[in-house]
Amino acid sequence: MTKLSSNGLSRRALLGVFAATAVSTAPTFSKAAGFLRGGGDIRRIAMYSGRTGESIDTIYWIEGEYIKEALKEINYFMRDWRVDKAVGIDARTVDIMAAAHSLLDVSEPYMLLSGYRSPETNAMLRARSRGVAKNSLHLKGQAADLRLKNRSVSQMFKAASACKAGGVGKYSGSNFVHMDCGVVRTWGS
Repeated sequence: MTKLSSNGLSRRALLGVFAATAVSTAPTFSKAAGFLRGGGDIRRIAMYSGRTGESIDTIYWIEGEYIKEALKEINYFMRDWRVDKAVGIDARTVDIMAAAHSLLDVSEPYMLLSGYRSPETNAMLRARSRGVAKNSLHLKGQAADLRLKNRSVSQMFKAASACKAGGVGKYSGSNFVHMDCGVVRTWGS
């Protein structure tokens, strides 16, 4: 049941208006981080991994500065757990993830399905699925595949797309959204 606000608009309608406004005001990556402003200029990311049992909830940016120690923790958390190899995760991808999470207005952490992928892991996954790119941005630490229990793939896709800051893939059949800091583009169903 959708709750109505005092002026007769549903919360969903209000969120739709906000998303439409966000799309028109966020045409470049430089604007994506703007979604995170207003809370004392603090950026936070929270995730857990069903594969490793690990979780992370960290403030990684304060008042215009990335926190190196927090980024190191994110790098390790988003490692290729199959070969236990970490690389530097592109902070722009983390910014997109955090901005989309903020737009979704949810306290639940992301479930990280895939962050960095080693060439070996990417080749193995490509052999199993047509949906894995040969030159995936996961290989460069510039992409993440994410899921939320309390938001649909469509909702996550719309929030990430509203950032207009990178690639957003919708994988409804597998229940996840891909976010990367590459060229602005969308795909999937």
